Amino acid sequence: MAQSNTISPSAELEAKLRNRSAKIGVVGLGYVGLPLAIEFATKGFATVGIDLDRTKIDSLKSGKNYIQDIADERVSECVANGTFRAQSDYANSGDLDVVYICVPTPFTTNKDPDITYITSSVESLAKSLRNGQLFILKSTTFPDTTEGVVLPLLEKSGKKAGKDFFLAFSPERIDPGNQKWTTANTPIVVGGCTPECTRLAVLTNEQIIANVIAVSGPKVAEMEKLLENIFRSVNIALVNELAKLCDRMGGINMWEVVDAAATKPFGYMPFYPGPGIGGHCILIDPYYLSWQARAHDFETNFITLAAETNESMPFYVKDLVFKAVADLPIRLRDAKILMSGVAFKRDVDDIRHSPAIRIMELLLEDGVNNIDFADPFVEKINVSGRAFIRKEMNAETLRNADIIIIATDHSQYDYEFIVKNSSHVIDTRNATKNIRDVELLSKIVLLGSGRQHTSV
Repeated sequence: MAQSNTISPSAELEAKLRNRSAKIGVVGLGYVGLPLAIEFATKGFATVGIDLDRTKIDSLKSGKNYIQDIADERVSECVANGTFRAQSDYANSGDLDVVYICVPTPFTTNKDPDITYITSSVESLAKSLRNGQLFILKSTTFPDTTEGVVLPLLEKSGKKAGKDFFLAFSPERIDPGNQKWTTANTPIVVGGCTPECTRLAVLTNEQIIANVIAVSGPKVAEMEKLLENIFRSVNIALVNELAKLCDRMGGINMWEVVDAAATKPFGYMPFYPGPGIGGHCILIDPYYLSWQARAHDFETNFITLAAETNESMPFYVKDLVFKAVADLPIRLRDAKILMSGVAFKRDVDDIRHSPAIRIMELLLEDGVNNIDFADPFVEKINVSGRAFIRKEMNAETLRNADIIIIATDHSQYDYEFIVKNSSHVIDTRNATKNIRDVELLSKIVLLGSGRQHTSV
């Protein structure tokens, strides 16, 4: 009896990956997806980016980049040479051999997970599902999303994972603004629905990433991602709570305490207080896990408390503003506030869940309407339905404000200049740590310093 020469879907995909003829698709062209797509395109893979935001697609089609962590010339070069193209629909998604799903995973107003972006994209991809395709979910989510939600949607076609198509979870590890650790050199974790799914997902990622670590399955990879971010959430909450205690007790500077503890060469890692946490993952992940835990009659009390502590920090900063205004010969509603920095962290343009914007929302709610902001990376923002255009950080801007709130410690700013030209500064990031002049120090209230104004 003659043997069949038909190549298996797995072997065919492996061959395409090794000779770099595999077509790569990336759904969601944000901070995770676009750098990933450009890495594949740079390595010579025909890469298609899919995003429903036509503004992004129009920008990319013209070779224009909007992600700070990618060099503009890399995007324009990949568009020009045809290795990367962008589209606003799922047309011809069946032609793609590997598809990464990098869509947003927000939460609802009740802090419940919202994975509709995931399900919507998977349902669209499933319409053109064919044998040999590999799907890799990268969106941060709760354990069992890959196997409990994505897998059934794909298997509605009658095809089976590990045999006809392949599915894995590989969490993103993006640190906006980090010049040392990028998409290409940051180790990543991969867990597939079957051993063959894992093997192919590892092989795919190895085409652009130096160190790929396989785990036993998607649930481990999904939980691992939550652990990464909850670890930070819990430790930040610890120092935030201690910072408030230092202010209450007086005479103890929490920033000095952390630096002193950091001299221990083992068993300790420094985390610093601040006005709250931002970005996508650290704020959201604790609630994703607590939501799923409740389905198992389990309360993640410790983790949820840490998240609540961090979310309370913008309220604490608002109270510092109120105390400062009480020392001034003006009414609260007439106070002129300047936010120094509105991005969620230093030297980036990312304003997702920025604590600075949350502080602005709280101040507006309490009738403080004279608010401006300065940020070298952010040109305009919308807060509580109101549009704000940035001010230049100059002497006139500073002198026109009653209170300066340093909410983001961008390295481009001269903080001694800021304090010299200001009457009252609330520093939530220890940006003024190098100032030694007693007169200037008297203008500063540092969150967690254990001291208030000596004079106003």
